[in-house]
Amino acid sequence: MTSFDRFQASADMEKQRAELAAIIRRNTSEDGSYQTAIGSLVMSRHTKSHDFAPVLAQPALCIMAQGRKEVRLADEFFNYDPLNYLVVSVSMPLSGRVVNVSPEEPILAVRLDIDPTEITALIADAGPMGVPTRPTGRGLYVEKIDSAMLDAVLRLARLLDAPKDIAMLAPLIRREILYRLLRSPQGHRLYEIAIANSQSHRISQAIKWLNGNFEQPLRIDDLAREVNLSVSTLHHRFKAMTAMSPLQYQKQLRLQEARRLMLTEGLEASAAGYRVGYESPSQFSREYSRLFGAPPLRDLARLRLSV
Repeated sequence: MTSFDRFQASADMEKQRAELAAIIRRNTSEDGSYQTAIGSLVMSRHTKSHDFAPVLAQPALCIMAQGRKEVRLADEFFNYDPLNYLVVSVSMPLSGRVVNVSPEEPILAVRLDIDPTEITALIADAGPMGVPTRPTGRGLYVEKIDSAMLDAVLRLARLLDAPKDIAMLAPLIRREILYRLLRSPQGHRLYEIAIANSQSHRISQAIKWLNGNFEQPLRIDDLAREVNLSVSTLHHRFKAMTAMSPLQYQKQLRLQEARRLMLTEGLEASAAGYRVGYESPSQFSREYSRLFGAPPLRDLARLRLSV
């Protein structure tokens, strides 16, 4: 490719990003995340900086049309912007923050939720795809966006202006986007999780079990048997994918749910801690402070003040 061709390709992608940003602006009246008529497509706008906000993220492709976001997984940080997209391949507790934004230059982003069963079906239909098998990596990664991926996401977003076409065309474009993810340089991360009986798939099943049973006492031997792995393999592969041990992962889930219970249901700290599996209020308060930077009462007061 000549320097002129590279310049032209870059200019074309800038036009695509500008159009995507305009579509997001039209579909987000104020700060927040908005479900769209395309069920799996979510659009968001943020005009104010905010610090890390813990969430249990679901598998998704995240693309920034404008601005930059930093995501934290355990003690690791991932940045994505209009030149790089973020993929969450398995459910896991994450936190993110946005900085250097304003009403004039807000963050404008789209999230396309990924159903792992769609990946499995696509692999079955497409046959051998030449996706390399590699050791388990993080269930979260950043990849440079190319014009083909950006074009597919833009075409999906354009359907919001042609609602009669959504039912027929949205599934086809979603399938194309998933195909392009699989064929990308880090597509093996999605591929391995979708292949039944692979170690990555078994770790994703362990994560799914923990997400649904985090309030129960965790017995590693039982979890290893549940997903048909040895205890040592479970520990090694789980940490490779999530940057946490199963016990650390469970702790984050418990504390995030306790915070939600106190904030939205008005539970007292001791009751919330007990609800999510803690028997010792002092241990709950100590671990809560370590994760959120303040004990429950002070953290909740800060959250309510910010709202």
